[in-house]
Amino acid sequence: MTHVATPPSTDGTASRARETLDRAVGRLLDLQLPTGAWKGELETNVTMDAEDMMLRVFLGIDTAETREQTARWIRSQQRADGTWATFAGGPGDLSTTVEAWIALRMAGDKPSAEHMAAAREFIVSAGGLEQTRVFTRIWCALFGWWEWTDLPAMPPELMYLGKKLPLNVYSWGCWARQTIVPLTVVCTLRPKRRMKWDLSEISGSSAALSRPEPAEGKTFFNRLDSGLHVYHRHAIGPVRRNALRRAAEWIIARQEADGGWGGIQPPWVYSILALHTLGYPLDHPVLKSAIDGLEGFVIHEDTSDGPVRRLEACQSPVWDTGLALNALLDAGVDPRDPALRRAADWLIDEQITAPGDWVEQRPKLPPGGWAFEYANDNYPDTDDSAIIVMGLNRVITTRGPVQEQAVSRGTAWTAGMQSSDGGWGAFDADNTSGWPAKLPFCDFGAVTDPPSADVTAHVVEMLAAVGRSRGARCQRGVQWLLDHQEPDGSWFGRWGANHVYGTGAVVPALVAAGIDPGAGPIRAAVHWLEDHQNADGGWGEDLRSYDDPAWVGRGDSTPSQTAWALMALVAAGEFGATLARGVDYLAETQRPEGDWAEDRFTGTGFPGDFYIAYHLYRLIFPVWALGRAVQALSKAEQGSRPSLLAPRGSVPRKATS
Repeated sequence: MTHVATPPSTDGTASRARETLDRAVGRLLDLQLPTGAWKGELETNVTMDAEDMMLRVFLGIDTAETREQTARWIRSQQRADGTWATFAGGPGDLSTTVEAWIALRMAGDKPSAEHMAAAREFIVSAGGLEQTRVFTRIWCALFGWWEWTDLPAMPPELMYLGKKLPLNVYSWGCWARQTIVPLTVVCTLRPKRRMKWDLSEISGSSAALSRPEPAEGKTFFNRLDSGLHVYHRHAIGPVRRNALRRAAEWIIARQEADGGWGGIQPPWVYSILALHTLGYPLDHPVLKSAIDGLEGFVIHEDTSDGPVRRLEACQSPVWDTGLALNALLDAGVDPRDPALRRAADWLIDEQITAPGDWVEQRPKLPPGGWAFEYANDNYPDTDDSAIIVMGLNRVITTRGPVQEQAVSRGTAWTAGMQSSDGGWGAFDADNTSGWPAKLPFCDFGAVTDPPSADVTAHVVEMLAAVGRSRGARCQRGVQWLLDHQEPDGSWFGRWGANHVYGTGAVVPALVAAGIDPGAGPIRAAVHWLEDHQNADGGWGEDLRSYDDPAWVGRGDSTPSQTAWALMALVAAGEFGATLARGVDYLAETQRPEGDWAEDRFTGTGFPGDFYIAYHLYRLIFPVWALGRAVQALSKAEQGSRPSLLAPRGSVPRKATS
């Protein structure tokens, strides 16, 4: 059955969407950097700042200025109940609060101070230091507050395991392997820099000292951990020394041009610790570049309380630029517009044409992807690459042959990273081992990179946009998406919060790939979105939905999540009251300068553990959604089915900004 688009419920929806869109487009164009890129702040939680302070204290490179400014920022993020959370509006988190308390103690805050006492009360009531995650206790071990022998073992002999053996370094997700390898060094050599004070104030009661018994399925891995501790005491000298050498060589070979590792904080910090523990002096070129490079991730800001210093866990300029490019194209900005040409030129130059760790699974695949960050050539990802190919395929630049080659390479690499089940993970193909997550060491965050609905959807939509919707890869991707629809009609969102993100990505992809909007899966998704629209017309989903099903599809409305829902409704041909109310929400909450406020986190790093507020999401996605809505409403009024992706070479409205 062919679905007939629902006519607009009011004559004013299209005009209101256009007015809101015009203001937002102007604002987004104003935020473009001179290079042609866009970059919004990537906000996380104070763990980044606390660990940066601990790193500097451990290395002896902290200063009064860095301590004061970092402490001022950490204090500003403490909530009324004395805790720190992993996302705005979330519950207090024990490990985050412990690390913040330690950092403030290092900065000179007295344990008896009111804010420290409030944090201590929460920490002790939650079980104290003994109930924190492994990573927090590693930091405590570095300062002599925790025994290394009481931490799970992770030997450097891991480097000997071939890729066909369980627990080899390539069985972990890229972010995890880059963290695990340096930690095998740190946890083997067990360095200490003792402080003059202890953590007795935040230790738990004697009843809290014993950690929970392992689940039945983890018994073997706990026994393995015990065996590895025995091996540590009797390790064969030459074998261990060679393993440490291999680990160091592996780490150094993956240092990026900006001095970091993977463009993200955890492997960067632990690689510095590992190499320094191995004896590399701080003025060694590798470590000097690494420490200097961290400054590029620091944001300095003057506040009413004084200057603050905070650290981005990562930076997202390539992702932000790819998203902005697509949003502006769908908003009707001329594909020949100089702003879009600058963005396209910048993205073309960011394409990675050298192999990375992904070749372990796809050795014959030619390179051609894009990374998320300024510098991360070892780890391009399919999500960025799909979005960028969609944008570059439509911009009209003066670099025609180079642009076409970039699109061709990017399409081939992204498609070639398909996993054997038909879906796409972000950084690796077939990175689905269940072994790493069962280790006692891995009690925080995702450690593998299996296919996800949101990434697979973006690749499917890209393949459809370049004319490959009938190809075998695209059709297998479509089937993967259909097979992974949730019983309630939504899709899980791995990299964005959560089912609203997944559904907002999948519905446009399926329709672009040829699924009729009247088909059962699309109708089920529409009903789910209708059922979860808030009274104010927007959509929101609290990050607690990753842990508690009661929160799925529920939460305060946000501009970014509302935009995701609108993109799905437009693709499904739903132009009635639900869409109109969503447009009204964006129109009514838009700020005079053309953007939106968004105090909730809507990005996901590790489901259940680590979350992100992308500061440009609140603007880019409304532009994208409103652009598609305006285009679709116009065509619906004319009685024709809208095309979500204008063909390359079309000339829509010229930007006025």
